Amino acid sequence: MTTPPAVFVHGNPETPAVWDPLAGALQRDVVRLAPPGFGAPLPADFGATMPDYRDWLVGELEPIGEPVDLVGHDWGGAHVVNVAMARPDLLRSWASDAIGIFDQDYVWHDLAQVWQQPGVGEESIAQMLGGSPADKAARLVSSGFPQDVAEQVAAGQDEDMGRALLALHRSGAQPAMAEAGRSLEVAAARPGLALLASEDSFVGTDAQRRRAAERAGARVEVLDGLGHWWMVEDPQRGAAVLERFWASL
Repeated sequence: MTTPPAVFVHGNPETPAVWDPLAGALQRDVVRLAPPGFGAPLPADFGATMPDYRDWLVGELEPIGEPVDLVGHDWGGAHVVNVAMARPDLLRSWASDAIGIFDQDYVWHDLAQVWQQPGVGEESIAQMLGGSPADKAARLVSSGFPQDVAEQVAAGQDEDMGRALLALHRSGAQPAMAEAGRSLEVAAARPGLALLASEDSFVGTDAQRRRAAERAGARVEVLDGLGHWWMVEDPQRGAAVLERFWASL
């Protein structure tokens, strides 16, 4: 039996390079997709809303021609869950570290709430994505990125990313996430894995993440001691968790 494609989707403020350490630790090849604006050009007619990214991902998966093992981080993890709810036929399995944002009680983290406000959101993004490539890389290194990965991700942090980031977060302002989460049970049509990095404060409380995972029929794996960027903090552990999940299918 041939192994299905493993497809990885990242989030904000990242490019596909965020997966490099994890991909190097896996025993299989992976396809790394770049959402528009996040390491790929942002077309003028692309709205960069949550439904737009779901439809973009569906459009990337359909030509593959067989169900894939889909893995998502941050907003990429939300796109994965949205596809699992809308087009489970495209998946053999799915894994997400952001399922908690679909819980009915989820409250956006402080930065996201700033980005969702006109004016102050633009100011915040200009500061976060501003400066020289070295400045951007240094900010990522301070968040746990290896220097080489930080430099690659920093190179993609441009005006397109800022525009996409703002539009995406504003499209997900509550009650949008709670409304999207009403269909979580549909995701149980395919085996799912909820990755719970214990120190990740951006994607909901432990209770919210576990509740959403249960509704989606997903297995829970706790990455104890790891934070939001678990895939660069301990890629070997992340790879082991994913491979154990895939081997069980």
